[in-house]
Amino acid sequence: MAVRYPRPLRPGDRVGVTSPSSGVPEKMRARLEVALGDVRARGYEVVVGRCMDGSGHVSAPAADRAAELTEMLTDPTIRAVVPPWGGETAIDLIPHLDWGRLRDAEPTWLVGFSDTSTLLTPLTLLTGTATVHGNNLMDTPYRAPDGLLSWLDVVAAPPGHRFTQTPPGRHRATGWDDYAVHPDVREFTLDSAGSWTRLDATGDVTAEGRLIGGCIETLCNLAGTPYLDASAFARAESPEGLLVYLEAGGDDAFAICRNLHGMRLAGFFDRPGCAVPCRGRGQGEHGPAEGNDR
Repeated sequence: MAVRYPRPLRPGDRVGVTSPSSGVPEKMRARLEVALGDVRARGYEVVVGRCMDGSGHVSAPAADRAAELTEMLTDPTIRAVVPPWGGETAIDLIPHLDWGRLRDAEPTWLVGFSDTSTLLTPLTLLTGTATVHGNNLMDTPYRAPDGLLSWLDVVAAPPGHRFTQTPPGRHRATGWDDYAVHPDVREFTLDSAGSWTRLDATGDVTAEGRLIGGCIETLCNLAGTPYLDASAFARAESPEGLLVYLEAGGDDAFAICRNLHGMRLAGFFDRPGCAVPCRGRGQGEHGPAEGNDR
């Protein structure tokens, strides 16, 4: 199963918006319209799905959410799919998705982070489709910090294009922007200094290989199942090993420690060549772009 890269987006392409986990509450709809406007400003047509309700913790019943996501990912006229944000229980879609149909369809970009990792990573492992671990739709209006890219930049990059991302050296320590009060906010507050830290040594490190990973709090629940068989994927596509990235959205250090040990016991780290846990927090969750294989 070779890795399949969706073709780059071009002006006039259609972008699908659906909520495979949490929908958008009425008080956040103004922010949604700002974000949709930014996608349209790039020259894309936006297709907003039926599964967007934000009155509960999920946007629709699992079967309906799975059907809409499958429809968008297999529609040859839709070139990218992005959720408004993550949520809590996209895992209930997994048994409802038509994986064979997704594998046979022309690849389409799926973008997101947080609970969207529950879908991004299995999509790559089971169908070979490269995905983008990047900002969700509600975060799209933010200007990317220096050194980082928006998902809109990544999905439009031409084949073979190289891009470099560097940490801005800052992070947001506390709080969120209130989209209900400030739906058009574009400046992302990074009010504390911070940088990457190596836990095994000091100095620079060079590594290369296929990149796979996502949010620890959601992926840990798939460990040991056919939907997170990174070892099988590595044997087929990256026999030299995988580069694994893991980000934490909100759990404390002990919970993350338990999750990592559980993933190790389930065999998730059997074949990877390098595991890189990192700490992160997702703006806009009821909670720059990095491709699983790009």
